[in-house]
Amino acid sequence: MDRRQCLGDVDRVVIKIGSSSIMRNGSRVSRDFMDSVAEQVKRLKDLGKEVLIVSSGAIPLGLKSMGVVPKPHEMPIRQAAASVGQGILMREWGDCFQRYGILVGQILLTMDTYSDRESALNLHNTVDSLLSHGVVPIFNENDAIRTQEIRFGDNDTLSAIVASRTDSDLLVILSDIEGLYDSNPKTNPDAKLIPVVTDVESVMGVAGDAGSSMGTGGMKTKLSAAKVCRDSGCNMIIALSGADDIIYKAVTGEDVGTIFVTGTEISKKRRWIKSAHPSGVVTVDAGAERAVLNHKSLLPIGIRAVDGIFDKGDVVDIVCDGRIVAKGIVSYSSQDLRSIAGKHSSDIEGILGYRVHDDAIISENIAVL
Repeated sequence: MDRRQCLGDVDRVVIKIGSSSIMRNGSRVSRDFMDSVAEQVKRLKDLGKEVLIVSSGAIPLGLKSMGVVPKPHEMPIRQAAASVGQGILMREWGDCFQRYGILVGQILLTMDTYSDRESALNLHNTVDSLLSHGVVPIFNENDAIRTQEIRFGDNDTLSAIVASRTDSDLLVILSDIEGLYDSNPKTNPDAKLIPVVTDVESVMGVAGDAGSSMGTGGMKTKLSAAKVCRDSGCNMIIALSGADDIIYKAVTGEDVGTIFVTGTEISKKRRWIKSAHPSGVVTVDAGAERAVLNHKSLLPIGIRAVDGIFDKGDVVDIVCDGRIVAKGIVSYSSQDLRSIAGKHSSDIEGILGYRVHDDAIISENIAVL
């Protein structure tokens, strides 16, 4: 595959940078690395590219500044460290980019904020405005206030969602290994790099867990990110963060790392539905499952149970036989869905006193998983 031809029309790029890249050896900020990122971004901007960054590092920076070592899974101190470290992280990025005449802007996201449809649309408008003024947006999850239950979980996932939401053409994930291998290169000296992946499902079996003690992402999270990118029509590259000029080389089409070539793009609305946090669960029968998988609407008669408390317009999981088969935006609240579950659409108005749709979830508001 000709990388330069494949990436020749890339205009908007997301770069994901992990904690281990920013905190070399876990003890200090690698200003040389951060300055190199800024310099490469400047060259990409000179080529007419728009660049967004997803940057980890707030928690280890905060812990170092506070002089504490948390116990495993000790959330309050990690969240306090995120609060301290995020300011330090942005100051470091600001100083590096300022040397190249570039302004940066901070965007902190939480899953519950992103799961609000209006907030997700506003995110796109904010990013467009920043980029139009030459500002490089720098994203991170708002670890200081996020909860265990509602979170992106890792910045591989966050970077893919940012790429999808902002209509980016390419996501570059910088990693502590060169790319995706056919087996673990740390334990198998004969492991071979896979340069091109056209079907991410076919390589899920070779994914390993996180290899860095500082980060939360491993190859599994990167392959999950590749799925999000696939749905949005965005190519993705995994590359070695420590390699010289790696960002510039990846974006301009040199044969570095592993490239995941995009498949069929789905609508932005369905991409948001797939990524949003569900507010409840709607359990359906086998007939309703077939209809949903065939991209048809979910009718009340196919609903067997409704769990959770949610309003009209919220996102729910659609479950059959214990499996999540799709997610969708409901046309009725949880209370009203319980009242009309198993009933014919013609009975809705008689039961509720009003009728919005014949469908519990219309087809355009369903994303098959």
